[in-house]
Amino acid sequence: MSSTLPKPLRVRLRNDFEVVVAGLEAMLAPYSDRVSVVSTKVGEDGDEHVDVTLYDTFGLAQVDGEEIDKVLNDPTSGKVVVFTWNMQDSLVHTSIRKGCHGYIDKSVGAQELVECLEAVGRGSVLVGGSDGRPLSPGDAVRPVAGAWPGQDAGLTAREAEVIALITRGFTNEEIARRAYISINTLKSYIRSAYRKIGVERRSQAVRWGIEHGLGGVGHGASEMTP
Repeated sequence: MSSTLPKPLRVRLRNDFEVVVAGLEAMLAPYSDRVSVVSTKVGEDGDEHVDVTLYDTFGLAQVDGEEIDKVLNDPTSGKVVVFTWNMQDSLVHTSIRKGCHGYIDKSVGAQELVECLEAVGRGSVLVGGSDGRPLSPGDAVRPVAGAWPGQDAGLTAREAEVIALITRGFTNEEIARRAYISINTLKSYIRSAYRKIGVERRSQAVRWGIEHGLGGVGHGASEMTP
């Protein structure tokens, strides 16, 4: 008597950076019998219905912005899971209120991420990470899963995101609000990132960011405002 194996969960990866999406694909690849990544163009919604959309917040607005609303309102998105290092209570509550089915800390490993996605696919609403503790806004050393542009230059995920937002033309005040960090913490990230990439001025950082893929989809040298 033959048994039918369950179909893999169909998952869409949502982010504006090719390196981030590639990193997520690499994380999930060993579990292809359980999770099927539906390829879509980076930064765009797909036209195929999926079970779960994984929204990686790197370089994007947090759940209190409008970007997540577009994903939630797309009927092909299925259940939406946010993958982030911003575990503040206000963001968690906002995500659930808006209709997200998962809010997952980037400290989770690949197997735990797959288990979370499967649980959401079955109808659960999940919040947390591998240890369940909130991530401090100034925590630059906590492990982050996946990959990000600028990683090969020694930038931490937070430093890379700051350079990405600088590259996109955001002011320091806008970056601090978008990344949920203080101005002083932001300035610390900027100093550290500038030192690692060998620049001294904002214009040099923008050029470096463009040359190293931190502009994201649709953000080039001529587009300097959000």
